[in-house]
Amino acid sequence: MPKSLISCRGPGRPRQLDASEREAIIIDAAERVILSRGLGGASMAAIAQEAGMSKRTLYEVFECRAVLFASVVRRIRNRVTRPLSESDLELPLAHRLRLLLTPTDEKFSDLLPLAILRAVIAEADRQPDLVREFLQEGPHALYAMIRRELDRSVARGEIRIADTESAARLMADMAHESVLEHLVSAKPACARQQAHERRLDLAIQVFLGGIAEAG
Repeated sequence: MPKSLISCRGPGRPRQLDASEREAIIIDAAERVILSRGLGGASMAAIAQEAGMSKRTLYEVFECRAVLFASVVRRIRNRVTRPLSESDLELPLAHRLRLLLTPTDEKFSDLLPLAILRAVIAEADRQPDLVREFLQEGPHALYAMIRRELDRSVARGEIRIADTESAARLMADMAHESVLEHLVSAKPACARQQAHERRLDLAIQVFLGGIAEAG
């Protein structure tokens, strides 16, 4: 059952939800609708109904469908990456990359990332605005996170990389298995997790070894 816009607190006047709580409820609802109906069926009306609120309230929080979709993708990205703390930034580059690219909250049985990928591919020609948001909040944001750490190491003299933008894209692609394989043949959750851990360690080793030789 979708959460109500009002949180009950027993006797007395119910507590009105604040902006962040409403935003979370709407994103939760959008995820459920995308999983059950696909991106084509995830209209603002359908999401509002799932969230238990009016379309007017929905538009007060998200000005359009593309902005809401961007928030869904941003949440997924935050599950599959790990923000670095101030103390983490003092670690060697290999450690920082491993932390950054290790999921904080990803459930490898979670079907939502694959559902989003399938939806984006299927709707790419008809909904370029959603594709643009997906790229900006998904892959491009990940590249930027990795590039910041590469630039940090270059500035510290830890490593020599002439083109950190291209290197960041390469590192991201090396760290993750083929998307096509996951789309057409999903692995069991435990197998996906083990494969990710093995590949990430190898990717960092090969990446840093190759960059060092180039330098």
